Amino acid sequence: MVATPPRESTSQADRERQKHRLAEDSIETTATIKTLQKENRILRKKLERTTANLQHIEETKRNKESLLKTVIRELEQSQQVLERKSSDLEMTLEELRKTQERLVESEKLSALGQLVAGVAHEINTPVGTSITVASTLADETASFSQILAEGGLRKSQLTGYMAIAQESCQLLSNNLQRAGELIQNFKQVAVDQAHLEQRCFALKAYSEQVFQSLSPQLHNHQWEVTGDEITLYSYPGLLAQVLTNLITNSITHAYGPDEPGQLRLTITQWNSSEVELCYSDDGKGIAPELIARIYEPFFTTARNQGGTGLGLHILHNLITQHLQGQIQVKSELGHGTHFSIQFPIPPEAITSPAIP
Repeated sequence: MVATPPRESTSQADRERQKHRLAEDSIETTATIKTLQKENRILRKKLERTTANLQHIEETKRNKESLLKTVIRELEQSQQVLERKSSDLEMTLEELRKTQERLVESEKLSALGQLVAGVAHEINTPVGTSITVASTLADETASFSQILAEGGLRKSQLTGYMAIAQESCQLLSNNLQRAGELIQNFKQVAVDQAHLEQRCFALKAYSEQVFQSLSPQLHNHQWEVTGDEITLYSYPGLLAQVLTNLITNSITHAYGPDEPGQLRLTITQWNSSEVELCYSDDGKGIAPELIARIYEPFFTTARNQGGTGLGLHILHNLITQHLQGQIQVKSELGHGTHFSIQFPIPPEAITSPAIP
């Protein structure tokens, strides 16, 4: 028969085991609490950092918004300033454009005034000669009439009077014809320069008329117009202005006072659609550093001689803008200057009769 252990002894062992489990549970709980506390501290630090970052982001956002508002306000102010300056510049530019137009018109009127003065001076010679011849013929006629009335007319006196009368009539005819040609040239060139209208004309003959109209300024110079006989339906006034400016430029800049020179214009028709005018003088030439500036408005090396600096500027604009052409210049100091002008021939040039 097996003996049964006492009940009290068994309970003691159970208590020990329970105590042991409680101790283990306590240790595990403590470890868990420590782990949770550690994780809590980590989370708290992360929260603090996140909060700080959010505050930094908010502050940065506010700074950016403030900076953006400041930039927008400054841009609006700058835009207003720029708009005012742009308006002022437009007004200034418009005023400069009007001033330039007035100066260009003044330059044209000045050239026209020179033409008037030159033609008046040129006409003075044939008209003065005609007056003298007419006065002489009147005196001879009065003497002849008196002799005839007295009845003592001899054959030699009649022959002498007839010779004087014939010579006087020839001189009157030649001089009045010369004056008429000058007036006709002046009328045509003056009208063409004052009113830019298209018409049909013979280019070579018209160019000669322009040179002749400027003959008083060319009294020390020889000139010649050579080349092809071309009929154009274009703007003779523009071409007259171009030639006048070229000739005036040579007289003013290429030669000294009373220094003789040679001016040449050669007209070439390269094909059915293009004309070239080659103008040259044998004067002083242009310095290399100045060639690039000769078409600039108001640039002149003869300011003390009354130069405005607009002659070649107007010339360039007339050729490139109105005639739809181009111009080149070549020059060497001491060897003169050469201008080459090319412009298209309008189709109408071959359909209308030429008017000199």
